[in-house]
Amino acid sequence: MLDFIYYPVSWILWFWHRVFGFVFGADNGASWALAVVFLVFTLRLVLYKPFVRQVRTTKQMQELQPQIKELQKKYKNDRQKMATEMQKLQKENGFNPLMGCLPILAQVPVFLGLFHVLRSFNRTGHGIGQLGMSAYDNAHTPNYVFSATDVQSFLSARIFGAPISAFITAPASELQAFADWGGVPSKLSIALVAIPLMIIASIATHFNARASVARQTPEAAANPQAAIMNKLALWVFPLGVLVGGPFLPIAILLYWVSNNIWTYGQQHLVFGRMEQEELAKKQAKLDQRSQNAPKPGAKPVDTRKKPQQAAADTEEPASTNGSEPSAKPAAKAAGKSSGQKRPGGQKRPANRGRANQKRRR
Repeated sequence: MLDFIYYPVSWILWFWHRVFGFVFGADNGASWALAVVFLVFTLRLVLYKPFVRQVRTTKQMQELQPQIKELQKKYKNDRQKMATEMQKLQKENGFNPLMGCLPILAQVPVFLGLFHVLRSFNRTGHGIGQLGMSAYDNAHTPNYVFSATDVQSFLSARIFGAPISAFITAPASELQAFADWGGVPSKLSIALVAIPLMIIASIATHFNARASVARQTPEAAANPQAAIMNKLALWVFPLGVLVGGPFLPIAILLYWVSNNIWTYGQQHLVFGRMEQEELAKKQAKLDQRSQNAPKPGAKPVDTRKKPQQAAADTEEPASTNGSEPSAKPAAKAAGKSSGQKRPGGQKRPANRGRANQKRRR
């Protein structure tokens, strides 16, 4: 049903086993362990650009939190209008919520595919995904792209005495599949390898979540949904690794540890580059301001016009067109001032003559 996942995972694991098997030997536990680790690295390298987009989307989401809160407050009684305005806001800012969860969603099928492929090296159980084969049939049946010889090599591989596909709660009947290929492992030998990996994976999950939460803005951290997710990432997920670890094969625990190590280093790399980009933008703005500022010792130039200069500028076009437009207002002003003056130099009211004429009449 999910062969489109199982086969690609098998091919990548097969390739890295061939690479490290050439160095350490095909049946060496280190070859299979490193093949699982580099399977993780290959996947994360393919998902590097989507991870960068995820980080930028998360940061953009934090920057848009004040506007989102305003929309939620403004349209709290109209959910349809709120959804429309939210989509409009996301479109204007080029925000795609799907990019925030794409890398995580892409890792889920790979995790399930690797879990199934590793469990399929030992198909003697009767649980989900098991075929109930005998130990002999299991060792002589290919597993996807792995031949029967590869299956026997996997059963023979040991890490400190524990098979890479064994888990702490494995039934004794399933452990019999290793009898002819290195001997039946003890639960103690499996626990001595699995428990330290569980603890490391749990601690690494916690510190990755802490690094991510520390980079959140106060507005984003104050969001109730974000606060719940932060608590889940900080405490519930790491605890889930400890609780579910006894049911996971050692190879899956190796996958979990190496995935967290890659995530921790990748976060520091990506966030470091983003901080450098922000510092470069701030420096560019400061440089632009310093270029526009006056040089030391130079008198600043006032680009605003004084009132007298502005009035003179408005009168200049009228005088340049000819002397007639400017002469007429001057003549009117002279006539008014000369005709309305008394002998004593006092001004005569404009309507004085008309009043006297009425009285004479």
